[in-house]
Amino acid sequence: MKTASIIMILGSLLLLGLFKFPLWNIMLGAPQYPDPLGMNIYIDGIKGVEEFDLQNIDGINHYIGMKTIPKPEEMWEFSVFPKVILGMSILGVAIGVLGFFGKVSYKFFLGWFLLMSVLGLLGMYDFNNWLISYGSDLDPNAIIKVTNPDGSPMSYKPPLFGFQKLLNFDVTSLPHTGGYLMFAGMTLTLVAFWLGRRASVKVTKQ
Repeated sequence: MKTASIIMILGSLLLLGLFKFPLWNIMLGAPQYPDPLGMNIYIDGIKGVEEFDLQNIDGINHYIGMKTIPKPEEMWEFSVFPKVILGMSILGVAIGVLGFFGKVSYKFFLGWFLLMSVLGLLGMYDFNNWLISYGSDLDPNAIIKVTNPDGSPMSYKPPLFGFQKLLNFDVTSLPHTGGYLMFAGMTLTLVAFWLGRRASVKVTKQ
């Protein structure tokens, strides 16, 4: 159980990488941009991959009526997400420490994983809703208006995950370093649960 508890603590601490590294990355490539434009999405804001990427993306979006990329103070998520991640990391470490001293069952490791999974799914749902609004809530007075075959305004929603063609842009949306650290941390907590369960079964058989 002690080994499982140590792994639980390590997995929970990996979440803190989100305070340093981006959670997600969206890249836009086009013939007129030999170096793709990109934005890194952190838990506390959005930054350009290169210095002027956000400015250039906003310039392109202006012509088709899209809103500017929001600043941290314009989205409540960027003030809440850091608190949630810090809270979950502290909770996970606390559970691991209590498990190390035999104060809680290995089942708490799974409980933490399930809670983190629910919070993660809610975060992805919220992120996707923002992408829909960002790509669909267009200025009716935009300089360039592109419509679908049925005459409705074309949506410029970037993909939540993977690749998509938007006009002449190749858009790729994938997890970044912070996201992979989070997934690795959550996987470690599952490993901790499995090891704790195995240790518990061995004790029961003795």
